[in-house]
Amino acid sequence: MNGTFLAAAALAAPLSLAAGIAAADFAPVTDRGDFVDLVVGKTLTRPLVSLSVTEDGAISGTGAGWDVTGQWTWQDGYFCRDLNWGGDDLGYNCQLVTADGDRVRFTSDRGSGQSAGFRLD
Repeated sequence: MNGTFLAAAALAAPLSLAAGIAAADFAPVTDRGDFVDLVVGKTLTRPLVSLSVTEDGAISGTGAGWDVTGQWTWQDGYFCRDLNWGGDDLGYNCQLVTADGDRVRFTSDRGSGQSAGFRLD
């Protein structure tokens, strides 16, 4: 599997954000309850990726036709996840979550890494 896409499926991909997704539009989500309200019951989508996050800490979906599974917790204002994509362990990473309406962005390494943007459907 391509490492770059692998990271995308892992909510921490290198990508060029669309011009319409300006950094100034996104507000940090630092509270677990706010995160749950934002994403639970919705599907996080981007091209070739469709993910669901449950309140009890499960992550499931597909990325480029491969199953994505994992677990998440909320720690010190960050979304921390452990993922598996198509049988490959993608490891543990804590990510900054920012949101703007029906768009959410995850930035790896507590906000200092690469970002992946999703639409909430």
